[in-house]
Amino acid sequence: MRPFNSVRLIPHGAPVMFAALSLGVAIGVLGTRLVFVAPAQAQNAARADNEYQVGAVLWQQSSGEWRALSYQAFALARMMLDRDLGSRHRGALPRAIVVDVDETIMDNSVFQATLIKQQLAYDGKLWTDWVNRAGAAALPGAVDFLRYATAQRTRVFYITNRKEIEKEGTRTNLIKLGFPDVTNETLLVRTDPNSSSKEARRQSVSARYRIVLLMGDNLNDFADFFEKKTVADRIAAVEEHRGEFGNRFIVLPNPMYGDWENAVYEYNFKLTEEQKAVKRKATLKD
Repeated sequence: MRPFNSVRLIPHGAPVMFAALSLGVAIGVLGTRLVFVAPAQAQNAARADNEYQVGAVLWQQSSGEWRALSYQAFALARMMLDRDLGSRHRGALPRAIVVDVDETIMDNSVFQATLIKQQLAYDGKLWTDWVNRAGAAALPGAVDFLRYATAQRTRVFYITNRKEIEKEGTRTNLIKLGFPDVTNETLLVRTDPNSSSKEARRQSVSARYRIVLLMGDNLNDFADFFEKKTVADRIAAVEEHRGEFGNRFIVLPNPMYGDWENAVYEYNFKLTEEQKAVKRKATLKD
């Protein structure tokens, strides 16, 4: 990763402009396109080769199929919620739905496309700036479904691995898009710097509510038995719990990034770009 410790983003759609920051970093927007201009020393460093991601991002941004799958997922979610609403649960806890945020209800493909076009490696500072800009779009069907669920007295919890410093930007983005009941109680961000697991947060919800649906783009969004597994073991875990999918677990497509890719790299986050490329090709079946 290349550090961009002081990059900031200018509001989306601003006229062509650039601003110098305290450490010599400049940023700007050209039309509606994000532009990151790094310090000279960073510009002279090797650029990230993100070409392998182009097809995934292009599919998310350009295909009707991606939109169709999103509508399909939320239509299925409504069917499953309606089925539960029609069932009798004597003495049961109140209903809740748990959703992930990124690539489950909000689309960050603009951020991914910017990294590709400018040959930048993923960087946490850049990501935080993107999040706090509150410019992500809603996935098709997401707002309508969650507003419907709320109208049916079903509490929605947003469990995300965005960090505490990104919480306000996330809340602003969700509210701006029309998502319901976004509060400090329902928006649960990652607070443990040593763990990305969502299990404790899910358990805190299930102690007070009956979770009827979980929605996510990553198997880790559903249960801890999917976490930190190899490629083969993740597939085996899906097979073992296949009855949950389409019933209690609903998956949204995300070919851009996720633990499916981390598993390919065997969760070694110190690999060079060249080493990652070798791992990707070695995992291909022919």
